[in-house]
Amino acid sequence: MPPPAAERILLFTDAVVAIAITLLALELPLPHGQTNSELWHSAGEGRSEYQSFLISFAVVWAHWSSHRGIFRAVRGFDSVLSALNGLWLLMVVLIPFAMKVLAADGAFQARFGFFAVIQTIAALLFALMARHIPRAGLAGPGVPPGTFPLSVAKSIAIAACFAVSVPVSLTGEWAYLCWGAAPFATRLVARWRSRA
Repeated sequence: MPPPAAERILLFTDAVVAIAITLLALELPLPHGQTNSELWHSAGEGRSEYQSFLISFAVVWAHWSSHRGIFRAVRGFDSVLSALNGLWLLMVVLIPFAMKVLAADGAFQARFGFFAVIQTIAALLFALMARHIPRAGLAGPGVPPGTFPLSVAKSIAIAACFAVSVPVSLTGEWAYLCWGAAPFATRLVARWRSRA
């Protein structure tokens, strides 16, 4: 069990992530229409917003799930870890805004790149946290030795997928495939680490 100060930081982090997920839903357009046909047509017009919401929800959930996974093993915080955690939270809080930008019309590369850069920075900040925890002696007892290096490697793989998507977006919406590759990249990294 982390000390009270660390517990408070973790509770605050969970609350901020929950609020970010809630804000994602608040940005969704409300379909309208007098008939079923008009309602479905209106919902279809908002499909890009709904797709962006689902992508963003999955991204925020993945960030939180990874955070929860390694921070269960943390017995304390220092100033570096607190700062990295705060910057990581800033990226998570920006996701609803970035989702709104992504779902807008026109300037696809700029909108797409903005979202991808936020995800890249968030993943790199997470990698720095996972690297710092064992080096600063903040990991609790009984943590399997490969836990933190695996988290670092997976985070770097995710950051690479989002970073590569930015120049790929110049060719069009194929860049979304880079985002879809992130789960496969993390699985490959996990297999590679288990064999090493």
